[in-house]
Amino acid sequence: MNTKVISLVSIGAHPTSGRPRRAEQDARAVELGLQLAGDNLQVAHAGDIAEPALRAYLGMGLAQLHVLELPEGGDALPALGDYLQGQGAQLVLTGSQAETGEGSGMLPFLLAERLGWPMIVGLAEVESIGDGVAHVLQALPRGQRRRLKVRLPLLATVDNAAPKPRQSAYGPAQRGTLAADEVEVVIDELSTAGDWQPAKPRPKRLKVIKAKSGADRMKAATAKASGGGGQVLKGLSAEEGAQAILKTLLEENVLR
Repeated sequence: MNTKVISLVSIGAHPTSGRPRRAEQDARAVELGLQLAGDNLQVAHAGDIAEPALRAYLGMGLAQLHVLELPEGGDALPALGDYLQGQGAQLVLTGSQAETGEGSGMLPFLLAERLGWPMIVGLAEVESIGDGVAHVLQALPRGQRRRLKVRLPLLATVDNAAPKPRQSAYGPAQRGTLAADEVEVVIDELSTAGDWQPAKPRPKRLKVIKAKSGADRMKAATAKASGGGGQVLKGLSAEEGAQAILKTLLEENVLR
């Protein structure tokens, strides 16, 4: 395959211990790239070349990993954008969200916008590439798939439905080389000036089940949610409609 394939990787974190490791979805991006391009796959990381966790990607069979050296607080967006344009990449694979740092999941979108490329979210498989077009499968909820035909160059975020990454071997991880690439450093003012704190999941509102017997409670817990609790307002003026919406918001404690 003559198409230039590049996988972008980041530093992951173990979900229990928090120790640095290869990121799960980024490893899937490398696995998919190896299946497509083999030894011609190019892998890049923007960050610190001294991070030991990067060698876990080399252990997947890579001979080299390019590191765009950025200090702490450096913005990876301009560095990656200039790098991909200079390398003539046609297909760029990456995870959907970093496991460390901001973890906002916005980098792939901002990178595709900067490059002016189409973007696919939730890539599960690349069926074929030819004549400047890629035929891919996109993962949808509940195990569904959607077949897409997209022009190249293309940036895609890899879904958990993509092939599981191979294990990292110690020998290849030590034999592979980390190649340092000098890039123009742009400081991310938002990350340096803002206050960092762990993200907390928003609590979900639980439905209060009032039932006397265990069978009634089980039936209420497993029953499908119905939409019969709302109101349909017709023939109201703008003011009357606004009053009804405001009343609902106050009852639900959205406004206080």
